[in-house]
Amino acid sequence: MTDDNIIRAQFNPLIKPFLVLKIGWVMIMTVVGIPLAVIWFLGVGRWWAQHYFDRLECQLGEKSLRYRKGILVTTEKTIPLENIQDVTFVEGPILRRFDLSTLKFETAGHSAGQASDMHLTGIIDAQAFRAKIMTAREALRHTPRGQGADAQAELELLRSIDAKLGDLVDLLRNKKP
Repeated sequence: MTDDNIIRAQFNPLIKPFLVLKIGWVMIMTVVGIPLAVIWFLGVGRWWAQHYFDRLECQLGEKSLRYRKGILVTTEKTIPLENIQDVTFVEGPILRRFDLSTLKFETAGHSAGQASDMHLTGIIDAQAFRAKIMTAREALRHTPRGQGADAQAELELLRSIDAKLGDLVDLLRNKKP
């Protein structure tokens, strides 16, 4: 795959104050975390959010969607487009306040309650990016078999299977009852 075929999503810088407030709010709600929340709001949160934002990456390729995030612990997730069942666009009042939205991906082989599905928050023009994902998925589903890079290998495998089946048929015909 060439770089021309990769679409890179751009993230809204407003995700940084959103994350600072979201994590700070969780700290305050735990009561025990109130002293940490003070430190968080005095600058640690902004530092962390900037580094987190700098490492956010999302790429839509010909056959997969790749997402990468994290500072100390980096998470990278790749979802084959053929496994994407649905992409949900979520935009609540708090996200709208920060001009953000979330894309949630429902994939084949995962139940609705599993947390392993991917959530992308903060993509600029998320509706358009969602449309590009769905278009790429449909294009992949409608690509005729035998036109990929592995077409020759698939053809050779099918010929080998055909030959072995022919040998089995000959053995069964020659078998005496």
